[in-house]
Amino acid sequence: MKTLLDLSVGETLEQSEWLTVTQDMINQFADATGDHQWIHLDAARCEKESPFKSTIAHGFLSASLMPKAFSEVISPSDEIASMINYGIDKLRFLEPVKSNDSLKYHFHLVEVTEKPQGKLFKVEASCLLKSSGNPALVGSFLMLAVLKP
Repeated sequence: MKTLLDLSVGETLEQSEWLTVTQDMINQFADATGDHQWIHLDAARCEKESPFKSTIAHGFLSASLMPKAFSEVISPSDEIASMINYGIDKLRFLEPVKSNDSLKYHFHLVEVTEKPQGKLFKVEASCLLKSSGNPALVGSFLMLAVLKP
């Protein structure tokens, strides 16, 4: 497995294992963010009223799992002091993630820019749903590798 600094623009990485998004994860995210909409928490109501017939994860829960997935496809580097989330250029939620569905992330390195603090990596990411094979989200994420002096 390569380190982030070993990657070249154009390379694609894929998470090997599926990650199941449980109702407990959704509940914890709701508590952390204060977003307690019934579409995320009330399974009985969702079965009757939701077009998805199930509770669904918050879109930002799926996005927030991206750093964990990224850490599973690259090796740590002794040259990097820390990785900083630098932001999101574009993010789209394309399909809901139902409770207990599984996700797998794909990453494509599109740009590396030198910054005074280190290197800024722009990564196109998608998150596939095991149930449908379709992307749940796509986006351009920015990560700053702060290099050791």
